[in-house]
Amino acid sequence: MPTYTITELAREFDITPRAIRFYEDQGLISPKREGAGGRTRVYSARERTRLKLTLRGKRLGLTLSEIKGLVDMYESPRDSAAQLNRFLAVLAQHREALEQQREDLEVTLAEIGAHEAQCRRMLEGGKAAKPREKTAARKPAASRTKQVA
Repeated sequence: MPTYTITELAREFDITPRAIRFYEDQGLISPKREGAGGRTRVYSARERTRLKLTLRGKRLGLTLSEIKGLVDMYESPRDSAAQLNRFLAVLAQHREALEQQREDLEVTLAEIGAHEAQCRRMLEGGKAAKPREKTAARKPAASRTKQVA
């Protein structure tokens, strides 16, 4: 069975070793420890697959807890229909949230477009206020009198 180092996985998936350690801290992957004091992490094919699924979930925009729930389901292949139904439910929730975000963005972009158009009309029609010329600040009357004396 092949094993991988943290450096090999980082290169393969184009992520930092720190990101891999973070996923380990979150319980998404759990490599074996070898060497003096267990300082060397050794990743099995199973851990590589869990990391791959984690990164796929992140690309889909899932939260770490959603990813963990889905990845953990694949540990027990007893009922793949239940796993697939759960995955479909998570994807449906995520799709709904993304569609709402898209709708919100479209409304915001329309508002920005309306403001831009209004600014352009005002500039073309000469209705925009011209910037004031800066005038030298006047000194209070008492200061002016002292200078004259």
